[in-house]
Amino acid sequence: MSTTPTRVFVARLLGLDVFDPLGDRLGRLRDVVVLSRGTQGAPHVVGIVVEVPGKKRVFVPMTRITSIDQTQIICTGLVNLRRFEQRGAETLVVAEMFDRRVTLRDGSGDATIEDIAMDQSRSGDWFVSKLFVRRGHSLSPLSRLRRNETLIIDWADALQGPRTEPQAATQFVANHEDLKPADFAEALQEMSDKRRFEVASELQDERLADVLQELPEDDQVEILSALDVQRAADVLEEMDPDDAADLLGELPSAQAEELLQLMEPEGAEDVRRLLEYDEDTAGGLMTPVPVILPPEATVAEALAHVRREELSPALASSIFIARPPLETPTGRFLGVVHIQQLLRFPPYEPLGNLVDKNLEPLSDQAHISEVARTLATYNLNSLPVVNGTGRLVGAVTVDDVLDHLLPDDWRAHDGEAPIRKLGGRIG
Repeated sequence: MSTTPTRVFVARLLGLDVFDPLGDRLGRLRDVVVLSRGTQGAPHVVGIVVEVPGKKRVFVPMTRITSIDQTQIICTGLVNLRRFEQRGAETLVVAEMFDRRVTLRDGSGDATIEDIAMDQSRSGDWFVSKLFVRRGHSLSPLSRLRRNETLIIDWADALQGPRTEPQAATQFVANHEDLKPADFAEALQEMSDKRRFEVASELQDERLADVLQELPEDDQVEILSALDVQRAADVLEEMDPDDAADLLGELPSAQAEELLQLMEPEGAEDVRRLLEYDEDTAGGLMTPVPVILPPEATVAEALAHVRREELSPALASSIFIARPPLETPTGRFLGVVHIQQLLRFPPYEPLGNLVDKNLEPLSDQAHISEVARTLATYNLNSLPVVNGTGRLVGAVTVDDVLDHLLPDDWRAHDGEAPIRKLGGRIG
């Protein structure tokens, strides 16, 4: 391994590309794995966690690293693509050591770890050498004057508290704010239950809602149940109604009802309507908040609506035309305008002139096999769902169907997994 530089700070490595000797990119560094040596000295750095294409995180031993600095990391290229699983004695630097409280051995009080330096020894092994810390509270008047002071200390100059001690997650959240919700959820799944709850508590309600929607149902239930009941209700309000309904459906009925009572009435009403449907029906899969406009609205107005950042690409692909009221269940459903049609007509054109009247809406009681077959037959991203009186009650998107058909643990599955069989042939 290259001997220069012999010291690097972990926070500066986060997000760096990892290359093989030929310059091909293998992935991106997301964490560093260390092994405690107890009273024998500073922790031994045993490897790094790399996010490879496909958003899977794998372990690369330090013995495979040939060069490491603050601009790039080069390894031998021989990487085991098995998903990283943390072993009992291992510690993740970013996930578990950043934000940990330590006691300074000089008697000046407590401090919080914000970064960690690792040094390479002459033998080629890497060890944690320095801690970049921010002073915290102390009973000493002098230390109170120094509160929020940052300093670099030797590993041996700090006394580590027990791993069971409560730990903040400010640094972890800040270092991962660029991650998409699905990738953040992947990182959460690698943590212990304790650390997962601490990170979840640090997230803003909207961010936590987005991340929860990307987690397996068991993890969703565990995290939501660990939150204060009012905050749990606030997070549910930020979730898409169909995802909130799926999550509440996994909770005991008394707990689900308590949360619904604490939610805003309008949001709770949408979720209650979804909970009335069987999960294998269009009503159980749909979202009750697609883009709905009257026939008098123009192409320009429709384009403004589908530009909204919170809309998924599948939902933004179609505008549903209905008579007022425009909140589900709407007035009489008239038809669909596809986004491609919006691009072919002038801004002032009324949507009523562009309605696709050949696309039949689905009944809210339609089985998922019919939903999937219709999406596949007409190559659509979404379908309108109506009730028995012909009023639009929601829309089913292709990602809703895929999420239902894939195995419950598909987010954590590395290999091929069978798709749930539907009643009847699709396509």
